[in-house]
Amino acid sequence: MRGLLSSSATLLRRAAAAAAARPSSAGCSDAAASAPSPVRRFPLQFRMRKTRHFGGFCQEVVRRQQQLDYESDPPLDGAQALENESTLNVAVSQLASDFDRESNLCLERFSRTRRASAISTGSLKLDLALGIGGLPKTLPIRVSLQGRMVEIFGKEASGKTTLALHVVKEAQKNGGCCAYIDAENAFNPSFAEAVGVDTERLLIAQPDSAENSLSIVNTLVGGSIDVVVVDSVAALVPKCELEGEIYMNSEDIQSRLMTRALRKIQYTLCRSETLIIFVNQVRTKKSSKQSPAIYKEVACGGNALGFYAAVRMRTSRRELRYSEDQATGIGISVQIIKNKLAPATLKEAAIDIRFGKGICHESEILEMASSIGVIVKDGCGYWINGLFLADKAAAEKYLHENAAVADEICSTVRSQFFER
Repeated sequence: MRGLLSSSATLLRRAAAAAAARPSSAGCSDAAASAPSPVRRFPLQFRMRKTRHFGGFCQEVVRRQQQLDYESDPPLDGAQALENESTLNVAVSQLASDFDRESNLCLERFSRTRRASAISTGSLKLDLALGIGGLPKTLPIRVSLQGRMVEIFGKEASGKTTLALHVVKEAQKNGGCCAYIDAENAFNPSFAEAVGVDTERLLIAQPDSAENSLSIVNTLVGGSIDVVVVDSVAALVPKCELEGEIYMNSEDIQSRLMTRALRKIQYTLCRSETLIIFVNQVRTKKSSKQSPAIYKEVACGGNALGFYAAVRMRTSRRELRYSEDQATGIGISVQIIKNKLAPATLKEAAIDIRFGKGICHESEILEMASSIGVIVKDGCGYWINGLFLADKAAAEKYLHENAAVADEICSTVRSQFFER
């Protein structure tokens, strides 16, 4: 750098000397006037390169100065660290005295377990896709138990209600109490019993307005209940729409109502052990005014439910299932749009549903148990507890008739996948 600065100074001195000598030699001959100047001995390209190097040096100095400005603070000494810790303890103690114990800022509250309590969906494939073995019921901590919201949305006849009823069935198997808010007035007790729901232990309500439905949900969440199903959000009609005329403009009333109600329900849910399942429909709307030919599907009830839900699942109908040229069921795809408790977003699970019976649980047991060796597949047949069954239909029939064997195999499969 010193060489670069000395060269620049030498150039400036030579240029000044040439400028001083130029007036005195004005009357000289053309040969004398055309004598080369000391400055012109250096090409223009050389001078530009020198200037460019000098500018790069300045940028490097500025960069290093910025690094010095953003250097980390030196480590604290022992006395200052103790002073900071004591000040923080005083602030935490003040919070505990001024507010309830929920304000305690202590990681020990979460030290008992980091795994969320889950309720099975009735489908092993979907439980595996969710990553925690089912739908999150609570997040157990030392101070309280936090309930969760789940949204199941999709087109018509895509298995939304069937999936919700299977969750109710699994909760009742564990001794839980469940409620069903039938806003659509379409609950079928016979189908629920065929799925496996104990309708005598199921609380059923058919409110006449959205306000009453959401008030019932908030009251039930405050009680000792495990699962509340709201079927569906699209059928929650505000009172102003029921009392007004059909032609009256009631845009965004339901969205605002859901926003206010979910704020209150979430406050109650954080102090309970309840899982709320909102079954929702979809509508088609224009994506933007600039491109009117492009449409997208959106869920009903506004955007609030999507933010409050811990898990969002979208169901879609894929194909019909036939047996001897007769449609016996459908195949659906459940896509996990959102999952706060496991990195399982955008995973999918293919599920088969039989008409009038629900999810084909036996076929999922065969498929997943064969993949880990709990059931041995031999060609087209299966070995189950030392018994050979010739084909898949015979194996499914055996599992259906022997529920204890099916439950034992299912528990073994779940322990292999979810308790590692």
